[in-house]
Amino acid sequence: MTETFQRGPMSNTRSRADEVFVAERPWGQFQQFVTNEVVTVKIITVEPGHRLSLQKHGHRDEMWQVLDVPIDIEVNDEKWVAQPGERVWVPQGATHRMGNSGTEPGRLLEIAFGEFDEADIERLHDDYAR
Repeated sequence: MTETFQRGPMSNTRSRADEVFVAERPWGQFQQFVTNEVVTVKIITVEPGHRLSLQKHGHRDEMWQVLDVPIDIEVNDEKWVAQPGERVWVPQGATHRMGNSGTEPGRLLEIAFGEFDEADIERLHDDYAR
């Protein structure tokens, strides 16, 4: 089984990265990230040498799970390289970004808890001048 870590600052809301349900089966296992809640789920692919804007949201928390290759993570003042299988909790209002300093595209599963609206993104720094 892949070991997972929850990193990033804590907020007044619970970290759902700690609440992932894992069920063992004869054929292997499954991880259940959320049950019967309104969420938005995305898979984000970050190309080598690129990163998303440094941003924050006022209306949602996010949980990321790194899928393929190590991904550069920044949440508030903490920076690290998250490994495949690692979970990251991004509380509402936290500044955050992800990037890929590797040589292969990297994917993350993102689950957004709360009101999802792309207009809720406040970009603090953006390599693409958006």
